[in-house]
Order: sequence, then structure tokens, then C-alpha cells
Amino acid sequence: MPGENLTRDEARERAALLSVDGYEVSLDLRSAVGEHGGEGRHTFRSVTTVRFRCAEPGASSFADLIAPGVTAVSLNGRDLDPGQVFDGSRILLEDLAAENELVVDADCAYSRTGEGMHRFVDPEDGEVYLYTQYEPADSCRVFANFEQPDLKAPYRFEVRAPEGWTVWSNGAGELADGVWRFAETKPISTYITCVVAGPYHYVTDSYERVFEDGTRLEIPLGAMCRKGLAPHFDADDVFLVTKQGLDFFHDHFDYPYPFGKYDQAFVPEYNLGAMENPGMVTFREEFIFRGKVTRASYEGRANVVLHEMAHMWFGDLVTMEWWDDLWLKESFADFMGAFSLVGATRFTDGWITFANRRKAWAYRADQLPSTHPITADIRDLQDAKLNFDGITYAKGASVLKQLVAYVGQDAFLEGARRYFKRHAYGNTTLGDLLSVLEETSGRDMGAWARSWLQTAGVNSLTPQVLLDADGRIDELAVVQEAAESHPELRPHRVAVGLYRRTESGTLERYAQAETDVDGARTVVTELAGADAPELILVNDDDLTYCKTRFDDTSLAALREHLGSLTDPLARALCWSALWNMTRDALLPAREFIELVLRFAGRESDIGVLQMLHAWAESAAVHYTAPGRREQAGRRLAEGVSLQLYAAEAGSEHQLAWARFFARTAEAPAGFELLTSLLDGTVTLPGLEVDQELRWAFLEPLAAHGEADEKRLDEELARDDTASGKRHHVRCLAARPSAAVKAQCWAQVVESDALSNALVEATIAGFVQPSQRELLAPYAERYFAVIERVWTERSIQIGMDVVRGLFPSFQDSRATLDATDAWLASHEDAAPALRRLVLESRDDLARALRGQECDEAAAGR
Repeated sequence: MPGENLTRDEARERAALLSVDGYEVSLDLRSAVGEHGGEGRHTFRSVTTVRFRCAEPGASSFADLIAPGVTAVSLNGRDLDPGQVFDGSRILLEDLAAENELVVDADCAYSRTGEGMHRFVDPEDGEVYLYTQYEPADSCRVFANFEQPDLKAPYRFEVRAPEGWTVWSNGAGELADGVWRFAETKPISTYITCVVAGPYHYVTDSYERVFEDGTRLEIPLGAMCRKGLAPHFDADDVFLVTKQGLDFFHDHFDYPYPFGKYDQAFVPEYNLGAMENPGMVTFREEFIFRGKVTRASYEGRANVVLHEMAHMWFGDLVTMEWWDDLWLKESFADFMGAFSLVGATRFTDGWITFANRRKAWAYRADQLPSTHPITADIRDLQDAKLNFDGITYAKGASVLKQLVAYVGQDAFLEGARRYFKRHAYGNTTLGDLLSVLEETSGRDMGAWARSWLQTAGVNSLTPQVLLDADGRIDELAVVQEAAESHPELRPHRVAVGLYRRTESGTLERYAQAETDVDGARTVVTELAGADAPELILVNDDDLTYCKTRFDDTSLAALREHLGSLTDPLARALCWSALWNMTRDALLPAREFIELVLRFAGRESDIGVLQMLHAWAESAAVHYTAPGRREQAGRRLAEGVSLQLYAAEAGSEHQLAWARFFARTAEAPAGFELLTSLLDGTVTLPGLEVDQELRWAFLEPLAAHGEADEKRLDEELARDDTASGKRHHVRCLAARPSAAVKAQCWAQVVESDALSNALVEATIAGFVQPSQRELLAPYAERYFAVIERVWTERSIQIGMDVVRGLFPSFQDSRATLDATDAWLASHEDAAPALRRLVLESRDDLARALRGQECDEAAAGR
């Protein structure tokens, strides 16, 4: 039988053959801790009973299970030899009856990679915490099942756990006679079942709503984290956003929350942002803030809470048939996260963040060689794992935002309501959604879907303006272009905004027209006769998904007056457009950095400011010509230092500039200030150097040899927590020593002893832009080991290694050639592995083009 990488064809064949009536899963997790609190065993007992029907009695199929061992298998009361039917990932099921009962008794493994049943030992107090994470297909690491989204079934879980622990699952649970038993779930897919167990700190609340017909809905709410994080846990704010979201979705979806309780667990060493398990949502514990953070961090957490809540309807209640239509849940949840954030919470500027941050992710992904239509071609589970990307999430959400403008918000939401009621607890494809939208909007959705969902690539929109003799607009047109590799020109609903300076010097919009851009050139007749603008913004209000370009007059205006643009969304759109131009080698990196240093200090939106910091750092590290990289780094550090001292004392802007100052420090004066801030001999009014900021200051000191192992160990003693351990590992790996780098490489590449979180921390510390020469020997080694790593390690660790250790700082033609040579000699490598290497190659090639652009600017 094939291995654990289920293909779409296999899933379709199995779905046509089988239907599942229910699961009973019994887990014994007492082995998670030893008899006296020791390390415990590495496996736990899992007994699964699954009842299912077969459309063709006598046929054969298989169940999925990845486990170190199987004790017993019985099918319809007939004992099967595990050695004969179990190959390590699948259980062969032959001669099926019309109605079947399969019982599997297995020893399943605790995970250290965040896949399956993850086990974490808190270094602070020795407590053990467990949680599960499955998407797309890791539930078979915990119990035997039919691991595909369209074989839904109800589940009953029961769990034996160490004394003193609490256990949670999708349904409400009760402890009786030493066993936690959970209410049967509604029919759901395998990948959203969940178990969380351990001595978690748990806080409760409740939500109530009375509907128009007088019925009352009561939802028990819970939120949990490790005991060590309890002093920092602002559960009240989590519950506030949760209740606001439940109100919003009930107002708009007309379908009561269907899964009973609503628990939210913030768990350690989590690979994702969060996971929408119905009734038991899991989040990465970094959303619990140990120190001062900006409003953008709270907004980001609220967005994720709402994104996962939207999944209760889009994804859990109605689920895609196969991973081809992953966008049916992720694009909708991403859009609904921003939509509800703006409509229901204090974060009313959420669309600015969406335009500036989420769409930047989409624009990058959509220009990679691995770009794909929003409705993707997912051949197998490895393909599925890699398609949780900027296209499926952010581009899909951007396209839905345009769809709302296209069909109208009322028609869109009515379509969603019909979709839920028509397909509740079922599985759908693209056609199911389009049919309800056609019903509610009266529009032909086929052409829209072909242009936006079934083709890849991003268009560029550029204004062309002709003025008459009186200096007024004679003709304004929008020119649409596409890349040669993806030549599709799409219909765009856009608002074209005209801006000019006022007497007070502010740059403000004085005219705007909405129009439909279709084809290569569209004339905006509504703006003929308007006064000549200084700035034309062709995607004003961010209605469509495109790369915005500028005419020469507009670009000149931004160079001089970007900071005077008063509308925060327009300003964010201009910054995004300028960054895209930098990445496309149309704007020299040095010029982008200067724009940031001139105008970022006047940016009011803290999320936009932090994004500008990241972009400016990337411009200096990747897109600046090598010959002037040192000069650019020095100029950036000096400019950031001035902004740090100029920032308002105690403000979140001051905090953001302090963090950016640490990342850009590269001279003795900068290191001296960081050291003095750490030891308290120097203070900046209003800046609290809390523990998280201390680690942020220590990493650059370690990377430049200004903080040795003894100093880092002293900091760990001060912060001997799980978070402190991760920071410590990262800082140790950052030290500029050949021996340190060799040790890190061995720990990550040659050993699987580190957990997923410590692999991530080690890689992050290992790759330092200031250590290009030190890292040079690892370029050749990278290409020699990645295929073995991909084969031997879990897909999550494989992705971390292949992406994280690519020699991006060896930014030369030689590295590009080495990458091409590996691709040419490994045409039969796993497609998912080749995709990761191709993506890294594209980033490198783009960086080299940017460096050439920056070098050419020196002569102008």
C-alpha cells in the first residue's frame, strides 16, 4: 500500500465507497508523566471503534494510522494480524460488509514537532501539557480513522489522564470514575477533532443571546493557558472579543452557533497561529503578551480570534470536499476576520492593516513560481500542507472583498446564509458557493470565478493622464498589465482618487470616481475636467487586488510629501505600492530606506509603522547593492536612533522604534546604548525595558559578539521560563563563532532531539545577516542534505529546515547557479520539496535584481 501521503484520487475512491456513522475513541494519557512525575513513556494507548458502511460489499479499502505499534485489529468481530494488515501508516481492510465495525488498539507516539499529540514539559515547574494539532491530516497519529475531510462523522471521546489534570475536547466533558467522557459531537471532519489535557490555568465566562423568535442561546466560554503564563493572561479581553464576534456573526449569518461550548486554549510550541477545532479552538501561546506590546499586537490577536470563530460556520459546519477548495474556508475566514474586526470591535481601522500587512503576504506569494489559482490543484496531502499560504488566505480574502463590492454586501451575506442552511454538516465545492451567490445577486458568477479564482497572478494598474491647455484633466486612463507567465487581465472594481496639497500643506483627496477596469486600458470619463492632481491613486479605498503603480508626477509628489497625506488608508496603500516597486526593482532600495527615514516618524498607524520597519530592514539586508550595504546599514541605524529619541515618551511608537533600533544596531555606540539600557545605567524616559524587550536587545549583542554565553546564561536565570528558554536558544545560536554554527547545524540537521519550537529558535539565531562570511560554508552543505531531511523528518520540521536554512545571505550568482543545479539534478524529488526550493530561489533572484537596481541608482 502507498505511504502516509494520501492522494486526491485515493480519497475520492474511498469517499465513493465508504460512509462513516461514528467513532468512539478512548485515549490513555497517563503515560504522559511518570509515576512520580518523571519524563514518562513516549507512547500512549489509543483504542478506536469506528462504524461505517460500504457501498460495495466485498470491496477493500484502508484506514489511516501512524503509530509505533498496533496491539490488535478486529473487523466485524474478526481478529486481524496487525503484522499483516498494518504497514506503519495504513490498515488494510478487505472483504468489507455493507455495515462494518473496526476496532484498533494501538500505541501512538507523543509528538515533539507540533503534529499529532504534542507533549510539552514546562522547564519552569516541570509540569506536562498536551494538546493535539491535526490539519491537514495528523489525527491518524492519535487514533485510527479515515483521514479526509469529506468522510464526516460524530465522535465520542473518552480520556484517562494523570490525577489532577483537566481534559477538554470538542464536546462538553465530565470526570467520573477516573475517566473523562465527552458529549458526542456533530458530524465533523477528522482534522478538527481535538484533545487538550494538563494542569492548564482555566478561566470561564458565558455568552447569551435571545433570538427574534424568543429562543435563548447560551454558550459556555472558557480560556486557558499554562500556569506559568497565568499572571500575564488577559482573558477578559479575549472574552470581550469573543462575545463581540459571536454577536456579529449571529447578526449576519442567521445560523446559531452549532457546537455547544466555546473553549480557547493558548498552547506552547504551536506551529500555527490558531486552529478552528469546533468548541475547542487552539492558539499559539505567544498571543499572551509577557511584556508591553503595541495596539497592533492586540489587533492581530483579535483578528485571529475572529478568523477562527468564522470557521465555525465556514469550514466546520460546512467543509470543503477536498483540499482543492481549502479557500472555501480560509479565504472566507480571513475576510470575515477583518470584516468583523472593523464591524464589531474597537479595532475600526482593521482594513488598513489588511491592506498593508495581509495583502503584502498575498502579493509576494502570487509572484512566486509556485503561485496557483485560489482554487488550487491539490494532488496529495503534501501539496495541501504547502497551500496554507498567502494566496489561499490573503489573496482569497482580497478577492472576496472585491466580490462584496461586485455583488453588494447584502447579496453576499444572504448567499452565505443560504450556503450554511443548504449544506450544514456537509461538504462542498466551488460550484455550491457560486450557485447561491448567483441566486442572491442575479449575476453570472462563472466569468468572475474564472478570472479571479481559477487563474493565478497579480495585475498592475497604472494611471495615464493627459492635461488640456488650462491644466485640467483631458483624459485619465487606467492601464492594466500582467506578467508574461500569467497574462490574465481581470475585471477590477476600483475607486480612482485625485489628491493635491491644501493651503496648509496637507495632501488630501479632492475628487474620486468608482469605475470598472476591464482590459488593457480603461478611460475614467467621470474625472475629465477635474483640476490637475499631484497624486493619482488608482486603487483608492483598496477595493481590488492589484499592484498599484504611479505616474511620474505622482511618484514625485510622494517623494516630497508622503508624510503629508492625511488619509491613513491612502497612506498605507502608497507605502505598499512603493514597497512592491522596490521588490520589483523599479525603485532603488536606498530610496525606499530614505523615504522610511523621512516619513515613517509621522506615521500614526502603529501597525503600518511596524510594517515599514520590517520592509526597510529587508531593503537594507536583501535589496541594497553589496558595495554600499555597510553604508546603508549605518545610515539606517543612525536614522532609527534619531527617531527613537524623538518618539513620545511611553508611547507605543517609542516601543516600536526601540525594537527596530535593536535590530539595526551595528556600531559600538549602538551596542553601548543597548548594554546600558539593559543594565539600567541609561534610561530613556517612558521606555520600560521589560523581559521581552531585554531579550530583543540581547540578540543583536550576541550576534555581534557583545554578549557571551555567560551573559546569556545570566539572563536565562533571570527568566527561567519556557519563553526564556526559547529566547536563550536563539541568542546562543546567534553568536559569531564557527563552532557555534557547527553545533547549531548538527542540532537541527543531524538530530531530531529538539522540539519544533527550539528548531525554529535555533534556525532564527543561526541565520544572521551580519554573518555572511561565517555562514558561507553551509550553502553547499544545505543542498547536500535537504532531500534526506525531507525524507526522514516530519513535514513541519522539513519545511522549517528547507525554508529557514536556504543560503539567502549568500546572495550571489553562484548561489543561484547552485540552486538551479540542485533543481536540475533532483527532478524526481518530492514536489513539495522542489516547491520550497523554487520559492527560495525566486526570492534570491528577486534580491539580486533589486541589488542591480540599487547599484544603477548610484550613477544617477
